[in-house]
Amino acid sequence: MQKLNGKTAIVTGGSRGIGRAIALRLAQDGANVVVCARGAEALEEVVLTIAKTGGTASSIVADLRDPVQPARVASFAIEMYGGIDIIVNNAGATRRGEFVELSDDDWADGFALKFFGAVRLTRAAWPQLKARAGSLLNISGAGGRTPGPEFTIGGSVNAAVLSFTKAMADVGIRDGVQVNAINPGTIRTARMKMRLATISESQFVKESQITRIGEPEDVANLVAYVVGPEGRFLQGSLIDLDGGSTKTM
Repeated sequence: MQKLNGKTAIVTGGSRGIGRAIALRLAQDGANVVVCARGAEALEEVVLTIAKTGGTASSIVADLRDPVQPARVASFAIEMYGGIDIIVNNAGATRRGEFVELSDDDWADGFALKFFGAVRLTRAAWPQLKARAGSLLNISGAGGRTPGPEFTIGGSVNAAVLSFTKAMADVGIRDGVQVNAINPGTIRTARMKMRLATISESQFVKESQITRIGEPEDVANLVAYVVGPEGRFLQGSLIDLDGGSTKTM
């Protein structure tokens, strides 16, 4: 029996990279998956891929920076599958760069999608998660613990997501909802592949002092464990999945 049979999961930023891998893995484990992102064509490819492997998925185009869209996504999931059991807040890329060159708009955009998008979707879906003893999982990032000089926005946003996770974990204890976060390190996404165009992979790994570059499937496998029956004792955990890049205690 697939361990997520009968469960419905929303994966934001589910059209590519880490989000796509998470959607495919949760569908493989039996969940009905709702993927949302801004690109219709890429979303449709994910849905078709899941269907070809015998899974069930639907997509909804949504820009989660728009305050009304998260509630729309939650309503869509309920309409399609009758409820919500799992939320994976994965959407959100932030601009890198020298601090003095980053504008107010850059900062606002970074928080609008990754932080406020997650907050609003969580708020919209919480009654469902509470009623169904569901799971909330935030995909933050290693920069939330150890930000670098060109990651002032991303580090700040990720740290806010981690704080939000800890606070909601206490709400989850009261309401019977599992709440955790995963901090991926360097993952082989499209953005990472662009960075590797200027440096060899072996050199990057050596200079970063990590075991290797991670794959989107590494994150997806951990997500499946956390939201599955084996991971239910995890609560308020901020899990580093980064090949050793995070050196803090």
